[in-house]
Amino acid sequence: MESSGAEIFAGERRYLLSLAYRMLGSMADAEDLVQEAWLRWRQADTEEIRSPRAYLTTVVTRLAINYLDSARVRREEYVGPWLPEPVVTVGAADPVELSESLAMAFLVLMESLTPVERAVFLLHDVFDYSHAETAQIVGSTEEACRQMLRRAKQAMEARRPRFHPEPGAVERLMQQFGAAVQGGDLEGLMSLLHEDITVYSDGGGRTRAALNPIHGQDRAARFLIGIARKGGEGLRRELTWINGQPGFIGFRDGAAQTVLVPDIEEDGVGEGRIRAIYIVVNPDKLQRLPKEGEA
Repeated sequence: MESSGAEIFAGERRYLLSLAYRMLGSMADAEDLVQEAWLRWRQADTEEIRSPRAYLTTVVTRLAINYLDSARVRREEYVGPWLPEPVVTVGAADPVELSESLAMAFLVLMESLTPVERAVFLLHDVFDYSHAETAQIVGSTEEACRQMLRRAKQAMEARRPRFHPEPGAVERLMQQFGAAVQGGDLEGLMSLLHEDITVYSDGGGRTRAALNPIHGQDRAARFLIGIARKGGEGLRRELTWINGQPGFIGFRDGAAQTVLVPDIEEDGVGEGRIRAIYIVVNPDKLQRLPKEGEA
C-alpha cells in the first residue's frame, strides 16, 4: 500500500505544484506546501479515499489559503512592489504548465483577490472544477462560490488586456526591445511602450530597486536605459521563456542576477506594445533559476 500510495501521489505532484504555485506566486513555498500535502497523504487511510486528486486538491488548496492568510502582513510590509518568483519554462506548448494563468501579469493581478477568491477563480476557471466541486474544496456553499467567482472575474477582467499579439510579433518586439535598451535608443524604446506603461521592480529590500512603480513612456524608457547602463557591466542577457512568455534573464558569473518580463498587448494592427514590465532582482527569488546557458 505504501508503494501504491507513493505512486499515486507522484502522479499528482506536478498538478499539485502548478495549483500551489498559482495560488502562492512562489515555487519555493509551493514545494513546501506540496511536501506538507505528501505528509498528510501518508497519514491518511488512502484505501478509503475514492478520488485521490480531489482529496489532494482540497488539502493543497486549504493549505494555500491558510498560508496566504498568515502571509498577508508580511506582504503588506514588503519593501517595494511584491512580484511572483519567476520560473523558466520550455515554451508555450503545454496547456497545463504554460497558459495565461502562469503569466507574471496574471499572477500579479491575482494579488488583488482574497485567498478564497483566488482559490475559487483558479479551481473553476483554470482547472475546470464545477461550482459544486469548488465549493466542497474550499469548504463553502455553492452560492457563495458563485458570488466570489463573479467578484474575482470582475476584478481580473477589468485589468487584463483584451488582445494578445501573435508569437511572431512578440519575438520581433522582444528583439527590438533588447536592442533599444542596450543601444540607449530612447526614441526607439518609447515607440515599443504603451503610453500608460508601468514598470514594477522587486528587490525585496535585498538589493537596489525602484521602491515605487514607474509610470509613463518617457519615465519608463529612461529608467530602463539607465539601469542597463549602470548595472550592465559584466551582465550577459539571455532571451528565454519565463512563466510561459518571452523574457530576459541577466547573468553575472554564470548566476541569474535579474529577470525582466514584459506584458505585451496587441496594438490593433497585429503588432504589440509593452503595457507593463516586471523586473525581479530579489536574490531570494532567483535562486531556483538555471545557470547561464542552461535556460
